[in-house]
Amino acid sequence: MRLRSLTAADLPAVMQLKDAVGWNQTAADWLRFLDANPSGCFAADEDGTLVGTATSIIYERRVAWIGMLIVHQRWRGRGIGSALLERAMRYLDACGVPCMKLDATPQGRLLYEKFGFTVEYDIERHRLIRSSRPSPPAPAAPRLDSVLQLDRDVFGVDRAALLGSLARDAPELVQVESDPSGVVGYTLGRHGSLADQLGPWVATSAAGAERLLDGFLHRSTAGRVFVDCVSPNTWASPLVRSRGFEHSRLLTRMYCGANDHPGRPEQQGGCLGPEFG
Repeated sequence: MRLRSLTAADLPAVMQLKDAVGWNQTAADWLRFLDANPSGCFAADEDGTLVGTATSIIYERRVAWIGMLIVHQRWRGRGIGSALLERAMRYLDACGVPCMKLDATPQGRLLYEKFGFTVEYDIERHRLIRSSRPSPPAPAAPRLDSVLQLDRDVFGVDRAALLGSLARDAPELVQVESDPSGVVGYTLGRHGSLADQLGPWVATSAAGAERLLDGFLHRSTAGRVFVDCVSPNTWASPLVRSRGFEHSRLLTRMYCGANDHPGRPEQQGGCLGPEFG
């Protein structure tokens, strides 16, 4: 088994690997990783067969996000996940990034704790299953630059390039709510392989969050919708449950290093996704 850089040529293999574990990412999501940080994405390869992956994105050289740590079931228990995580962490250390973050599954949390990751807070995935419907008339997408400062404040670091990519792929899921003081809430979303993903979903009030949630559910036409609600937020989980969402799984946000840019998670109803933050 050898570790090497992940490339666009690996897309068919990584999609098969992702599908085997039942995750929601698309080929466009894998390309987002490679576009954002091609030298920080890794593959485990055995005799020409891709058996594991790990990705990373660096935000402002202040925080790095590790994601898509997958090992094919047949090759588990051989230390491949640890090797991929260690390779990603060594790369990020060499880049001088002071803080690494990730969203851990219950199984992955034990591994991350061994590598020095500390719990920040829990994330609950909620899932809505409904009848799919025809697309409504597509509204004009708002200018994304109006939300970037609020997103930086709430997330903790700038991720304008990533949000721009999401908005281009799903402009109908972009919403911006404003009052005389400026932008007070927004949503973006993604069309995944299993479901539409709501996130980021940000609001400075529960009433604004409710309007944005209903607007997103109207604009999304998928039969399934996922949203990952962060535990410091008090309005997100009750709101999605009132709209028919059910709890799906628990994740844990973890960090390694100096968590100097935690943002304002109490204003974030749904995060972008466990692979992006």
